Amino acid sequence: MDFFRAVVLGVLQGLTEFLPISSSAHLAIFPKFFGWDDPGAAYTAVVQIGTEVAVVLYFWRDIWTIGSGWVRGLVSRPAREAPEWMMGWFVIIGSFPIVLLGLALQDLIDREFRNLWIIGTTLVVLGVVLGIAERVGRKSSPIESMTMRHAVLLGLAQAGALVPGVSRSGATISMGLFLGYERAAATRYAFLLAIPAVLGAGIYKLKDIPGGENAYGAGPTIVGTIVSFVVGIAVIHWLLKFVSTRSYAPFVVYRVALGTLVLFLVGFGVISATTTVG
Repeated sequence: MDFFRAVVLGVLQGLTEFLPISSSAHLAIFPKFFGWDDPGAAYTAVVQIGTEVAVVLYFWRDIWTIGSGWVRGLVSRPAREAPEWMMGWFVIIGSFPIVLLGLALQDLIDREFRNLWIIGTTLVVLGVVLGIAERVGRKSSPIESMTMRHAVLLGLAQAGALVPGVSRSGATISMGLFLGYERAAATRYAFLLAIPAVLGAGIYKLKDIPGGENAYGAGPTIVGTIVSFVVGIAVIHWLLKFVSTRSYAPFVVYRVALGTLVLFLVGFGVISATTTVG
């Protein structure tokens, strides 16, 4: 993959990682439209490090407050009364499902799940789910009202994003809305919950980048990661402002339209359902 493609895919990753439209689906679909090779699961996982570094920098105060509060709680009983102690546990417990399933389903994630029949279908189905969540969710509970049961449910929802097309943020936000959380609260928590899983997956996949079936090489991957970081910072800022006053309806329409287009193109043989890794 040349550096131009790396920049294009880095921009695509930065634009789509935080929106509830599935970045991994876009990195599998759009190369098909241009006749490019599939960047592969390894490239997809590693380039997401850029967008998660953007999350860390954007939310560094929240992360520091939660992290330091959780550490203090390990040695201080009074510190365990603070909300940061429980929020730290919520993020830790909520990360277990995607980590365990990611390791167990690694071969399926790298190959079978990247089939465009699956991706198109999940775009449509989870788009409808997001629309229903937006419609029926009370959107009244602040993040401070979270319980351990909710943390587990949100973690299970995030694990669905192991299938491209589901969307990590989309699945977590949908569950948050179903549980009654405010849009901004559900979105903010989705960002925080993703940090351990995405950084862990990216670091784990670094070993596949210098050479291997799902890799294009270190140079383009570094470029794509840097570009995704820069674009991701801007998208986080925009999305949090957007959801504070508006619904997720535009993303529901986009998901259903893109998924339908993909299924149409695959069904009529315009593009292949299977991926071609360069």
